[in-house]
Formats: sequence, C-alpha cells, structure tokens
Amino acid sequence: MIGVFDSGHGGLTVLRTLVDAAPGRRFAYLGDHAAAPYGRRSDEEIYALTVRGVERLFARGCGLVVLACNTAAAVALRRLQQTWLKEAYPGRNVLGVLVPVVEAITRVPWMVEAPPADRLPEPRTVGVFATVPTVQSGSFPREIGKRAPDVTVVQQACPDLVPLIEEGAPDDTIRPAVRAYVEALLRQLGGQRLDSVVLGCTHYPLVAHLFAQALPDGVEVLSQPALTARSLEHYLERHPEYAQPPEPEPVAPVFFTSGDARRVSELASRFFGHPTPFRAITD
Repeated sequence: MIGVFDSGHGGLTVLRTLVDAAPGRRFAYLGDHAAAPYGRRSDEEIYALTVRGVERLFARGCGLVVLACNTAAAVALRRLQQTWLKEAYPGRNVLGVLVPVVEAITRVPWMVEAPPADRLPEPRTVGVFATVPTVQSGSFPREIGKRAPDVTVVQQACPDLVPLIEEGAPDDTIRPAVRAYVEALLRQLGGQRLDSVVLGCTHYPLVAHLFAQALPDGVEVLSQPALTARSLEHYLERHPEYAQPPEPEPVAPVFFTSGDARRVSELASRFFGHPTPFRAITD
C-alpha cells in the first residue's frame, strides 16, 4: 500500500490523480487536519509533524509515502530522507510533490544535481505561487537553479489562499486575492516575460481557473498532481519492490485524519471529487 500525507485537504487533489492513473492500486491518505495549516508553523514544527504523519502511515502497512504537501516537502523531505528515514526505517521511502515539478521544469532527473555537460541553455522565467514556508525555504529556486541555472525563478507567497479554500469560500471571494498575488509576482518581473507558473500548493488546483484568468495570455500553468502521478509510475517501474500487484477491480482509498472525522469527511469530498469517509487516527 502507498501512503499519501498532507497537512489537510489539499493532498486529495494529488490522491485523486494517483487513483485515476492506477485504480487497482491500494492507497491510504492521512490529513493532519488537527495541526493544519502548516503554512503558519515553524520549520521545526513542520519537520516533527511530517515525521509523525509518515510514521503513522508506515504503521498501517505503507512501504512508500508521498508527501502531497509542498510545505512539508520543501521544509522536511531532504532532512527526513538523509537522516531519520535511513536510521529508523531502512527499506522504506518517502517521495515529495516538489521533485516532479523540478524535473519537469529543468528536464533534468532529480538525482542529477548539476547541469549536464550536454544541456543546451534554455532561458525561461518561471513563477511559483506557494505558502509562506515553501517560499521561505527557497526549495524551488534552489533545486531548479542547481540543474538549470538559465531558468529564472520568481516566487510569490499567498498566505490567504489555503484558509479561503479550506473554508469553501466562493470564487467571487477568492478571485481578488488570486489577482492580487498574480499582480505582485508580475511587478517583481518588471515587464520581463513570464513563461510558466507552478501552483506550489496542492490546494491551488481547485482555483487553477482563477489563476488562468488572472495571468497573461500564453502563460503555462503546470499541473502538479498530473506530474506527481507520472513521476510515481516511473519510480515504481524502477523500484518494483514498492509496486504490489494491482487489484483486478478499482480499490477505494482509505482516509485517516488527526481532526474531526465527521467534519473533515463533509468538506473533503470537494477536493477528491467523490465521498471521502475519513476515520480518526489517534496513535
């Protein structure tokens, strides 16, 4: 079974794409709703909460966990992989949603941490909309810059979006906030051309249409859930030990939350597109 971890509802947009890509595969989802949003927490808090969430999924039979939370992936993933995971859970692994985006932008595999000698420069400008901790971590510009120094990365924190999306605010309420963040990023560019943008939070696909409306014509909006699904399939091809044989019929994911299971179940179906019967997780 493959685990999917997020601080709240946002990772359900990733889970839905993973399930659509492999309906016979078993998934377990854990939303840390009791501690959400992670965007207002310190790096140490985010790291500790991420480790706890991954452990909970490991305890329920997951050998591989996808961090479907950009904040957790940006702040905790590298440290988690390099220290805690090797010592505490050898033979298991954790992936993050940041990696597929970096690979798509740079066209360089994640394990290659420098521009290949035969890589032709491809100057482009990429905008990143994300939570405050993701922006402050510098993960997107750092990891893209290692592999493709010719790509300019401009970031814009969007502190109001996750709370608005979580509470189910209507488009008319969210639209002005999205437009203000887009205008702020464009001001940073000072008239420079913007080629593509990353919606660097898994909540943001639900308002991708509002970003598309606010962005200049011709700007590509990268789909993080789709990139993550494709990357996971490639990873499982290379690491078949994590790829259990799929069931012949579609398998419904199991959903866990650290919060109020009934309330979470009522709200989360908007993110997943189907009923999401969450169970409370306490250990």
